Amino acid sequence: MIVASVIVDVAVMQTDRPFDYEVPDRWQEVIQPGMRVVVPFGPRHVQGFVLDVKEEAEIRKLKPIVEPMDIVPVLNEELLSLADWLTAESLCFKISALQVMLPAAMKAKYQKFIRKTREQSVQPAVESLFNNREEIPWEEATDAGKLSDIRKEVKNGTLEVIYSVKSKGRKKTVRMVKCTLSENELAEIVNIMPKNAVKQKEALLVFTGRTHHWLSLKETGISSATAKSLIEKGFLEEKQEEMYRDPLGGQHFEPDKPLMLTENQQKAIRPILDNLNAGTSGTFLLHGVTGSGKTEIYLQSISRVIEKGQEAILLVPEISLTPQMTERFKRRFGNDVAVLHSGLSTGEKYDEWRKISRKEVKVVVGARSAIFAPFENIGLIIIDEEHETSYKQEENPRYHARDVAIQRSFHYNCPVILGSATPSLESYARAKKGVYTLLSLDQRVNDRPLPTVDIVDMREELREGNRSMFSRTLFEKIKDRLEKGEQTVLFLNKRGYSSFIMCRDCGYVAGCPHCDVSMTYHRHRHQLKCHYCGYEEAAPYVCPECTSEHIRHFGTGTQKVEEELLKLLPEARIIRMDVDTTGTKGAHEKLLRKFGDKEADILLGTQMIAKGLDFPDITLVGVLSADTMLHLPDFRSSEKTFQLLTQVSGRAGRHTLPGEVVVQTYTPEHYSIQLAAEQNYESFYQQEMMMRKMGGYPPFYFLALITISHTEAIEAASAANKIVTKIKPALSSAAVILGPVASPIARINNRYRWQCLIKYKREPKLTEILKKVLEHYTKQGKSNGLIVSIDIHPYVLM
Repeated sequence: MIVASVIVDVAVMQTDRPFDYEVPDRWQEVIQPGMRVVVPFGPRHVQGFVLDVKEEAEIRKLKPIVEPMDIVPVLNEELLSLADWLTAESLCFKISALQVMLPAAMKAKYQKFIRKTREQSVQPAVESLFNNREEIPWEEATDAGKLSDIRKEVKNGTLEVIYSVKSKGRKKTVRMVKCTLSENELAEIVNIMPKNAVKQKEALLVFTGRTHHWLSLKETGISSATAKSLIEKGFLEEKQEEMYRDPLGGQHFEPDKPLMLTENQQKAIRPILDNLNAGTSGTFLLHGVTGSGKTEIYLQSISRVIEKGQEAILLVPEISLTPQMTERFKRRFGNDVAVLHSGLSTGEKYDEWRKISRKEVKVVVGARSAIFAPFENIGLIIIDEEHETSYKQEENPRYHARDVAIQRSFHYNCPVILGSATPSLESYARAKKGVYTLLSLDQRVNDRPLPTVDIVDMREELREGNRSMFSRTLFEKIKDRLEKGEQTVLFLNKRGYSSFIMCRDCGYVAGCPHCDVSMTYHRHRHQLKCHYCGYEEAAPYVCPECTSEHIRHFGTGTQKVEEELLKLLPEARIIRMDVDTTGTKGAHEKLLRKFGDKEADILLGTQMIAKGLDFPDITLVGVLSADTMLHLPDFRSSEKTFQLLTQVSGRAGRHTLPGEVVVQTYTPEHYSIQLAAEQNYESFYQQEMMMRKMGGYPPFYFLALITISHTEAIEAASAANKIVTKIKPALSSAAVILGPVASPIARINNRYRWQCLIKYKREPKLTEILKKVLEHYTKQGKSNGLIVSIDIHPYVLM
C-alpha cells in the first residue's frame, strides 16, 4: 500500500501534525510531496499538502485521498524544508507556513452541496427545491429555510451532503477562431451568401489571406453570435487558449544598457561577483547614501546571475515598489521579470506565480511574500531598504523576509545583499562584528552633493506669531520653486484630514466605542474612522457630551495641508498621495506619472512618497512634522525618525539641479533630527547604540512579545500573570521579563489586551516553553475566548 502523509487545512493545535491517507491505485504514479490534495477529514473534505509518500502506515485501515488538486508539486523540496524551519522559528502552525508560500488564488475554496442518493422520493417540500436537479448548493437550502427538513432526509438516507474543495485560481482563457476553408473556397462562399447575411460575410472576409491562422475573437471584431452560426456551418473552428493577465497593462519598455560603474561602485560590487563566481553563500550589507547608485549594483549583479543560468529575487518595501523600480528592471531584463505585490489582483498574482513556477522568468521583483518565489536554482537574493519594518509580517506566520532570505541562501549557496542608506541597527552591528560583510558607497554618483538641510524650530515660529503649518522659510522656498518651474515634495507622516475631533468647551474627544483610541477625521466624507478595527460613524456637528458647537478637528492631515496650500498659493498644482487617493488599482502609477510629466508642481504625501522616487526636477523637500514618530512608546522611534528623514531628504537634488531640504520640528535638538540633517549615519549609530545598551534592547538583547487578549479585562490580566509565573522559573537570571502590563492600546475591537516582553541573550529552552504556553492556552482558549499570541523579534510593541 502507498501512503501519503498530509498536513490538513485546519489550523488548530490538535491537527498540527501529518495524517496518513491511502493513495488509490490510479494516483500512485501521480502523488508526490509538495502537491495539494483533497482528503476526507471528519464529515467533510478539506485541502491538504502532501509532505511525504511512503510504503507503510502505523494504522491498518486508512481513508483514501479523494483527488489530487495539482498535476505537478506546487512546493519543491527546499520550500517544504523551509516550512519546517518557519514553523519552529515563528511558533506557527505548519499549515500556516505552507499557505504563506502560495498566492491567495491557490488557497482552497470550500463549497457544500446537497445531492439525492437514490430513486426513493423525498418530501414534496424538499423536492420543490431541487426542481428536477440532482444536486443544489447548500446556500439555496439555507436561504429557503428548509434545513430541518433536509436534516430528516439525510438521516433517512435519501439525501447526502457533499463537500467540494476547489482552487480559487482561475486560468484566464481567450476564445480563438480560425477559418477551415481554403482561400478559393472562402471567396466562393462569400459570393454565394444571401444578401442579408452581411455580418457573416464581413466576418469571413477578415480571414482573407489568413485562412488556417488562429486569431482571438477580440482582434477579429466578430460578435459571439456571428461566430457561433459560422462554427455551426463548419466555416470556422474554435478553441480556448490560456493567456496570462498582464499586471503592467501591455506597456512596452525600451531596453537600456548597463551604466559605467564609478570607482566606488566597482569596489563595492567586486566581493559580490567573487562570491557569485565561487558559488558560496554570504551576507553583504551595502550601505550607500541616497543616490549613490545601489540599484545599478543590483542590476549588474543580477546580469551575472542570469549569465550563469541562475535566478534572482529582489525584494523592495511595498511602498517603494513604485512603477519606476519595476520599469528599471523591465528595461534591463525584459520579459525575464515577474512582479509580485499587493497592488495586483488575485488573478494577476496567480499568473505571475505560475510564470515563476514554470521557469518562464529569471528575476522576481516583489514585496515581502516574493521571498517564497518557487525558484529551484537561486543565484542571488537582494533586499533593498533592508531596514524597512514592512519586511516583518504581523500575523501568523510572523516571519522576517531577511531571515527567510538568509535561510534560503544556505540551501542554494548564494549571496544575499541587504541594501540601505540607513541600515537597521541590528544589521549594521552584525556587519561591524563581521557576521555580514560591509560594503560602503559614501558618495552620490558623479559626486553630486547631498542636499543642504535647514532645521526649523516651530516653537520659534509660534512665538513670532506664525500659526500656519508652514514655516516662513519653507513657504518662501516653495514660492521660489513655483516661480522657477521646479518641483517640490512635501512629506507628512500621517493620513486623513486631521487627527481627532475635540470639544473646546468640555474637552470631549471622539473615541472608538470598540477600542481605546481616538478616531481619525476624514473630511471628504465628513466621517470619523477607527484605523484599528475599521469602525466608522458620521462626525458630529455639536458635542455629544455638552451640546456645544465648539467642536473642532485637531492635528494636521494631508487633506488639510492641501487646502491650506491652495489658500496661500492658488496657482500651485498639487498631487496628493495618501491611502485615500491611492486606494484604487493603478492610482499610484497614474499620480506618479502625472508628477513625472510635470503636470504638477507639488507632490504632497505620507510615507509612500518617502522612498524610491527619482525625478530630475525635485529640488525642494519639506518635512512638515518631523516629530510624529519620536514620541511613540517604541524603543525604535529615534531610529525610525532618522531613517525616514534621511530617506525623504534623499529625494531632492538627485540629478543636475542642487537640492534643499527643510525639516520642521518642535524638538530640533534631538540627535536623530540633527544627524539626519547631516546624513551622518555613523554618529547616529554610535549614539543610538549607547541608548540601546542602557535600555537593554536589540542588538544587545533579543526580544519576545507575548500578547494576551479577552473580552473581559480581568480574564486577560489573570492569564497574563499566570503565563509570567509559568515562564520565569525556566529562564536564566540574565533574562529580563517586563510586565505583565496593559498594552499601550489597551482595547482593540472590544478585546482587552495585556502583554509581557521578554529580553534575553541565550535561552535554549525559551522556544520550547513558549510552545507549551501556546499549546495550553490554545486548547483552553477554545472554551473561554482567550487568545494568546507570541511574536519572536517583534517590530510592533503597541
